[in-house]
Amino acid sequence: MKPFAWNYARPAEQAPVLGQYSYDPTLQLNVLPDGRPAIMDRALLAAAGTTTSTAGSATHFDD
Repeated sequence: MKPFAWNYARPAEQAPVLGQYSYDPTLQLNVLPDGRPAIMDRALLAAAGTTTSTAGSATHFDD
């Protein structure tokens, strides 16, 4: 017997490949490899929803 939901199940879509960005401590921003702020890459923001860095607690006491 096959579960009812299997009639409607679809294979999972491949996750989009995100562009690389890194945190620049001098600018205190996430930047793309070409030096532009990561927020300028709309495709990256659409895919990731945000450009979170790990710098928050290191630079702000109230994070």
